[in-house]
Amino acid sequence: MKTSDRIASMASAFGASAKSLVKIALQSRRVTIKKHEAGDGSIVILANGPSLRQTIAEYSELLRNTDTMAVNFAANTPEFQMLKPAFYILADPHFFLSDEQNVRSLWQNLSKAEWPITLYVPATFRHKALTLAPGMHTETFNAVGIEGFDTLCHAAFRRGLGMPRPRNVLIPAIMTALKAGFRSIYLTGADHSWLRTLSVNENNELESVQPHFYSEDKREQTRVATHYKGVFLHEILESFRVAFRSYHEIARFADKQGAAIYNATPDSFIDAFPRRSLSELIRD
Repeated sequence: MKTSDRIASMASAFGASAKSLVKIALQSRRVTIKKHEAGDGSIVILANGPSLRQTIAEYSELLRNTDTMAVNFAANTPEFQMLKPAFYILADPHFFLSDEQNVRSLWQNLSKAEWPITLYVPATFRHKALTLAPGMHTETFNAVGIEGFDTLCHAAFRRGLGMPRPRNVLIPAIMTALKAGFRSIYLTGADHSWLRTLSVNENNELESVQPHFYSEDKREQTRVATHYKGVFLHEILESFRVAFRSYHEIARFADKQGAAIYNATPDSFIDAFPRRSLSELIRD
């Protein structure tokens, strides 16, 4: 690396670190994630990509007998009642600020669960979550994006003050699992194959279909389509870049913590974690 490039990189890291310190001071709150000591220290995160349906079909018995974490609208599916995840995470403000039917159904289904669930929510929405699901055991995390020097970032991550930029729910899901003390984390349904779904129509409008393992109703499809109106291709590609970079930051941090993250998603685009089938979890 040229001297000028090193100077520019150092200046960028200083700037990002300073910005992160300001964000921590203004946005971070006390976190309440407790160490999970039961089980064998392994957890399977059930992201909502289309491959999850295949994974559930193949490993349903394993998933029913392993600690799992579900995300987003999973509670609105029959698989939620079948798998009975012990952990659940919501990160998008939409789940706390919207009164749409899909969101109301989500909270109703979570509240009606007849097994113990630890619900992870952003610290900024703790009181709202307690109002929406007063009987649930709720713990909080800081969805504050931290960048800069690794020393600063890792110190903030360990204390739960922030995390790599949370472009999507899988990022806080992994970070909360690490904070809860899990040392073997398996990712399923983490297809992240969004690049295959991108197109630009004749009106220069970005079109993106982001399939899930469940079928979304028309209202949710309309909401997502509205979200993409006025978004340009370079903006969405930058968003993707942030997400995939965050996974590499998580991988470095997890390695320092002595934790292992395995990508058990067939054909996943995530290139930060070693691939490992759930069958390996059976043998461990």
